[in-house]
Amino acid sequence: MSVGEAASGTRRKPRIALMGEFSAGKSTLSNLLMGQRPLPEKVTATRLSPVWITYGTRAPYRVDVDGTTEPVDIENLEGIPVEQTRNIRLFLESDILEVCDLIDFPGISDPNMSSAVWERMLPEVDAVIWCTHATQAWRQSEAAVWNDMPEAVRENSILLITRFDKLTNEKDRSRVIKRVSRETKGQFGGTFPVSLLQAIQAGDDYDRWDSSGAGPFTAHLIDVIEKLTALTARTELPLYNVDSLADVPQPVAAAVSPRRVQRAPDGARPSRPRTRAETPEDLPTSIADPIVPSS
Repeated sequence: MSVGEAASGTRRKPRIALMGEFSAGKSTLSNLLMGQRPLPEKVTATRLSPVWITYGTRAPYRVDVDGTTEPVDIENLEGIPVEQTRNIRLFLESDILEVCDLIDFPGISDPNMSSAVWERMLPEVDAVIWCTHATQAWRQSEAAVWNDMPEAVRENSILLITRFDKLTNEKDRSRVIKRVSRETKGQFGGTFPVSLLQAIQAGDDYDRWDSSGAGPFTAHLIDVIEKLTALTARTELPLYNVDSLADVPQPVAAAVSPRRVQRAPDGARPSRPRTRAETPEDLPTSIADPIVPSS
């Protein structure tokens, strides 16, 4: 959905971009957030144009750089011409996609891909979850891209120090966190060290989930989605196109929190309402689950 499409009727959802350098964990992050692989096993996301994922069951299609669309075969996405494709649209049924869209960007440092492939999608973005690999966290190339990000996007973005389990001693972990925090001070709404693979493997083991770093991250993400939902109710413009949040019109009524992602009281885990009608196979496997104790 472009800005023009949003203006035509239904209020748009917040759009959160997944960004970072090659092999920083963006694909694993998308699996964690949606509780499923959005792409077939054999498809390599790093070789694709930005993949815009929305809630629904529609067939996938590509949007050309001139705005024309055509259906695509999800099993043959790697045959799509990258330089001529603005984005690939996928539709999945997942809890998180009920409250926001996710846009999976290719690695920003891929020498075989022009930066124009991902730069032309930036104007559609409200916020970013940026993945930086713990063993080489926050490289100069990452900082250079982030320096050009508008303040309105930065305020609602999250920095993940991924593959944190690769740092095998407390001294190294502390050193990386301190350096990254110092070098990115004031540039993100939150910074979290996390092992995404451990989080996925945790299942219903809450201790393992929290020890992976995913607990604090997803609790913060829920707050971000709530804030973005309120902001996008006040403007059709993605926040990348807004110089300052002070320029966003004030609400005429109280904003409504995302229906299925709600904030818990202080000290409690974030929770999602469940009804007696839900059966185990109905329960989602997205970000809300591991931080919601069963009732």
